Amino acid sequence: MQVFYDRQSFSEYINALKEQNKKIGFAPTMGALHAGHISLYNAARKENDIVISSIFVNPTQFNNPEDLEKYPRTIEDDIQKLESSNLVDAVYIPKVEDIYPNGMERKHYDFGGIENEMEGAARPGHFDGVGTVVEELFLQVKPDNAYFGEKDFQQLKIIEKLVDVTDLDIKIHGVKIHREESGLAMSSRNMRLSEKEKEASSVIYKTLKKVDEWFRVISIPEIKKRVDEVFHRDDMELEYFLIADENTLKEVDFFSTDHSYRAFIVVNVGKVRLIDNMHLN
Repeated sequence: MQVFYDRQSFSEYINALKEQNKKIGFAPTMGALHAGHISLYNAARKENDIVISSIFVNPTQFNNPEDLEKYPRTIEDDIQKLESSNLVDAVYIPKVEDIYPNGMERKHYDFGGIENEMEGAARPGHFDGVGTVVEELFLQVKPDNAYFGEKDFQQLKIIEKLVDVTDLDIKIHGVKIHREESGLAMSSRNMRLSEKEKEASSVIYKTLKKVDEWFRVISIPEIKKRVDEVFHRDDMELEYFLIADENTLKEVDFFSTDHSYRAFIVVNVGKVRLIDNMHLN
């Protein structure tokens, strides 16, 4: 596996691949890699000649400077995990100036309103930051296929919109949520949880499974009431729970048989913010 730390050498590598008509699969990350990230490269390996990773903690998508400061940075360990996976041909670890040569400014995108739902409602500009860094990485990596986890489902939908509004010829693939044995969605933030907090957090997935059962037989207001009751506890704080249309991401309060729905939940466990979601059958 090759490791690139600067834009120039990485660009030469990509141009050589393009001259050979190699099909490139790509999954960008912010590091602190876990088995969920590796599942993206496993999916990419099946459909591409070359699989590329990137590691870059993007400053413009953090609204809270403290979150940016606390975000785990484990570059050496990340490189070792990628190498051990035998799935990745190259990893790009750019410097800030490789991504933001003209200063750290976010572009503004029209994502059709989905950027203002859920995570976007409380984090203005967040998805402009996501779009800015992903568009720049797409332009540098020049992938044919790109892979994103469904844990960040809203982000996945944003990236799908991004390739439309920027007219990039890239196919976006969503990869199912990778979970720990307890059902907890794998996340870089999980390493900040104590063992006791990890164990307690399994209730998030158990609750989503219950929601999938309740979805068939009771109303959304009643479902929300039951979820609220689950999280009336000292060790967790339910930030929000909602059911939304999978395409528009708008919250709904009743079901229609010709639409697809997904339940979204955000829970604060101690000082760690955990997100999860589930398609409702």
